[in-house]
Amino acid sequence: MKIALLRRYVVLAETLHFPRAAESLGIPLASLYTSLDKLEEEVGHALINREGTPRLTHVGELFLVEAQAAVAAAPPPAPKNVAPAGGKAKASKGKGRAPIVKGQPKPYKKRQGR
Repeated sequence: MKIALLRRYVVLAETLHFPRAAESLGIPLASLYTSLDKLEEEVGHALINREGTPRLTHVGELFLVEAQAAVAAAPPPAPKNVAPAGGKAKASKGKGRAPIVKGQPKPYKKRQGR
C-alpha cells in the first residue's frame, strides 16, 4: 500500500469534503477520487460513503486509525523540485537568410508561377 494514498485518505477522512481535501493536498479533484478508488480496491471495502454528505463507513473508521499510524511513522514527503521562474523561452532560429549573391535569384523569394 502506497504511503501517498494513505496520506490522501487521512486528509480526506479528517475534512470529509472532497474539494477542500484536494485543495489542501495540492492535487486535482479527479486524482483524489482515483486515489480513493485504488485504496478501496486494495482494502476490499468501501471506506467513505459518497452518497449525500460524505462520511466514513465503519471499515473506514477502523482503517483511519491504521492509516494515521502508518503516515506518522513514514518519513515526510520529499519536496517537489520547482523550475526557476522567469527567463524567455528561446526558439531555435535555424540558419536564417542566406546572403544575396549578385546574379542569383533571391533565395527567400518564390518564383511566380503562370
